Amino acid sequence: MSSPAAASTDDVRKYWNQHIHDLEITTHPVGSPGFFADLDQYHFEKLHHLLRLVSFDGYAGRRVLEVGCGAGTDLARFAKGGAIVSGVDLSSSAIALAKTNFEQQGLQGDLREADGERLPFANDTFDLIYAHGVVQYTPHPEKLVDECRRVLKPGGEAIFQVYNRISWLNALSKLMKVPLEHEDAPVLLKYSAGEFRQVLRGFRDVRIVEERFPVKSRLHGGWKGTLFNTCFVGTFNALPRSLARRFGWHLLAFCRK
Repeated sequence: MSSPAAASTDDVRKYWNQHIHDLEITTHPVGSPGFFADLDQYHFEKLHHLLRLVSFDGYAGRRVLEVGCGAGTDLARFAKGGAIVSGVDLSSSAIALAKTNFEQQGLQGDLREADGERLPFANDTFDLIYAHGVVQYTPHPEKLVDECRRVLKPGGEAIFQVYNRISWLNALSKLMKVPLEHEDAPVLLKYSAGEFRQVLRGFRDVRIVEERFPVKSRLHGGWKGTLFNTCFVGTFNALPRSLARRFGWHLLAFCRK
């Protein structure tokens, strides 16, 4: 695992206030219905495994907290499934977008600006904690994970996602000299499965799944983008999954308190 940069929470907040995730894939005005529709479509196009692995419809009537909710794309899915949802994000601009997203879709949720390392909730509050793409960007990842465990009910589930250091995308980025998304963030950590398991050691049960295999990119053009889309994607995905699985770009952890 790479060591965290000498970055403060304020540094991280400032960065994410200025960077809207996946903004480049939409031509609609930020905050418009078309903007949120494009974000949802693209998010579940590149992360199609989430619809198979995460039970967005399985928490009706139960309390779900998303840490690092961004524009509310995933949290809206839980809300549509009948969950009682809360979402926090360090970025005020992200929370403003999430509130607009929920209002436009007629959804209810407790959405607030808050630090995942200092969650503003009582112990044993939530049935599910969902933190997808957050641990790797925070200055003190173990502290964020500990806070998630604190506010989770006994027997509840926590779902975390981080980047796999031993992955196809990490290797391809170095080989092709194409920077990773948000590589300029104040903190960007990558883990092996073993390193990630150590961060999660406070949970009584942890299952780690390697996912996110190559799909055609809409963000990269030029000869590198063409080579990736026409050759690499098909070739990699033709490999037996038993051989390729450990090189998935995402490590998803399903944990029980």
